[in-house]
Amino acid sequence: MKKYPYSSRREFLKTSAAFAGFTVLPSYIALGNKSSSGIAPSEMINVAMVGNGKQGDQNRVSALNTGLCQMTAICDVHLEHPYVQPALEAHPKAARYRRFEEMFEKSGDDIDALIIATPDHAHFSVSMLAMSLGKHIYVQKPLAHTFGQCERMMKMAKKTGVATQMGNQGHSGGNYFQFKEWTEKGIVKDVTKIDAFMNRKRRWFGWGTTCTGYPEEPIPAGMDWDAWQDCVDFAPPYSSKLHPQEWRSWYNFGCGAFGDWGPHILDTCHRFLKLGYPQKVTAVKREGPNDLVFPQSSTIEFKFPERHGMPACDLTWYDGLGNKPKVDPALGYEVKGSGKILYSKDLVFTGGSHGSTLRIVPKEKFMEMRETLPRMTEKHSNHWSNFLLACKGEEETRSPFSVSGPLTQVFNLGVLAQRFGGTIEFDAKTKQITNHPEANALLDPAPRKEYEQYYNLV
Repeated sequence: MKKYPYSSRREFLKTSAAFAGFTVLPSYIALGNKSSSGIAPSEMINVAMVGNGKQGDQNRVSALNTGLCQMTAICDVHLEHPYVQPALEAHPKAARYRRFEEMFEKSGDDIDALIIATPDHAHFSVSMLAMSLGKHIYVQKPLAHTFGQCERMMKMAKKTGVATQMGNQGHSGGNYFQFKEWTEKGIVKDVTKIDAFMNRKRRWFGWGTTCTGYPEEPIPAGMDWDAWQDCVDFAPPYSSKLHPQEWRSWYNFGCGAFGDWGPHILDTCHRFLKLGYPQKVTAVKREGPNDLVFPQSSTIEFKFPERHGMPACDLTWYDGLGNKPKVDPALGYEVKGSGKILYSKDLVFTGGSHGSTLRIVPKEKFMEMRETLPRMTEKHSNHWSNFLLACKGEEETRSPFSVSGPLTQVFNLGVLAQRFGGTIEFDAKTKQITNHPEANALLDPAPRKEYEQYYNLV
């Protein structure tokens, strides 16, 4: 397989505008895009879409709206599915593939970057191969399905130096810039307790508790079910309870509410409070536990030690309908939907998900402080622009794997507590669970044989 010269391509993108007398077709003509940004294709990032379901298509449209890229390849295990049709119709000249290996073999030289929105269990293999070939990658949250996969992806990103971004879009929003400044200015400090919650209905509600095995349905025409399985060393039968979207319900393929909403709620807390890894993770509550499917609701407590001059911090996660943290009525705050509450020695902060900014409660305390709080007026690139500009060497990504990897690993530990119950004790130096051999084995389960090659790339 031919390796693309990463450094020369980046330099080409940065200098191509300097060439005079070079005529190129607009991107909407050259590659079938429906709109034109006015930027010559030679100056744009050539992007391959891998996984083109609901979230994948949102990413595709958002990336195109930046005016910085064009789609040169579309890869999906089920190209006939209705979710994929908008991409195929919008980019009729983009190469089409069911398997990422074939895509790199035949179209690798036409790809600068990938946007990956496959199920959680299928993030790792394509990401590792892409980075080994010098491709920049944007990977939808959570970063990977297991702790060990995250570890390898972080090492490969550091080794190759490609631009990496996890798709927790709020990490380029108001909450990111506010939280960063408020910690730097000492407004958010000495946080000792965090409550985070996600109380919306999940796909497995109502059937997860009674599940005793994987249902089976006929494989749809054109579906490459073997490719969908990816590196997981277990071959489930096809069913609509797995594809599309329902994979998040199952321990073997998804990361549940943690992987879905944790990166949108706790990303800034983890980063700017420098939480790192917990010492203990305890399943305080599991409603309707099941060996295969996530609980109907759960309360998971993480104990983070003192670090970098900051006090120890207890973080408690609540998911499931009606499963909410208790809040002092004097704060004037109602727990609903998704969000977080931060308790410091002097102040209490509340916030939502994604880019939602923090508020100081009760309101009277905020009114007392509001004239002294920093005001952010500077405009910034959004999450997709940030990634694409980083591909061109003009910005640094805000959610690189060095940041989003450890964040995802915290959720990986939380999922194991949800799965087994009780308390997990974690050694941050050895990155091992010390009191639960079965849970420790699932930090880094072996892949099926034909996918070992991707585990051995770094």
